[in-house]
Amino acid sequence: MSLTLHFHPLASFCWKPLIALYENGTAFKPVIVDLGDEHSRAAFLKISPSGKMPALRDDARDRSVLESTIVVEYLAAHYPGPVELVPADIDQALAVRQADRFYDFYVQEPMQKIVGDRLRPQDRTDPFGVEQARGQLRNSYAIVEQEMQSKTWAVGEAFSLADCAASPALFYANKVEPFGDKYPAVKRYHDRLLQRPAFAKVIEEAQPYFKFFPYNNG
Repeated sequence: MSLTLHFHPLASFCWKPLIALYENGTAFKPVIVDLGDEHSRAAFLKISPSGKMPALRDDARDRSVLESTIVVEYLAAHYPGPVELVPADIDQALAVRQADRFYDFYVQEPMQKIVGDRLRPQDRTDPFGVEQARGQLRNSYAIVEQEMQSKTWAVGEAFSLADCAASPALFYANKVEPFGDKYPAVKRYHDRLLQRPAFAKVIEEAQPYFKFFPYNNG
């Protein structure tokens, strides 16, 4: 088997390439990284010196590919399947990449700020920063609410890289800053993502690790 994905089932950015792999039924070897284990950490750092997950190793092409978006781009280019995750049309591809960046920077990032603050010592928390992050999430929800009034997926009617990014972003964001009743189109989109078999599989595999999620009163 040529492809090996180094990841952790709880890490939101690792979900993006997992969804991409499952969408196209791409064969790969999963390797769960435990950064707290000396041997697991040392082996992973040889592939990803920054220690950031996910990382894809392609032995057939002697390539290590880092960063979740780049991993999906790599898979789309070299291991394409029936689901065209990055459109061939350049304008559509740009729209997909823009949506991918939106979900990473304006949903994932503030969500992780809120979650990360929960892990800090009590005397080092950042209430102001957390409230700013919540405000960013609410603003992002409002943008998605308008965008998803007339679309099935993030960029029109075809599932893409953008939806791979939106899936973990919205899933975890809803845990820390719930959608409530104010964003019905966001909730409908989120529900469609949850019903997607590839995403459902990722969530199922993560179930044993959810007890470690530090923000569980959202």
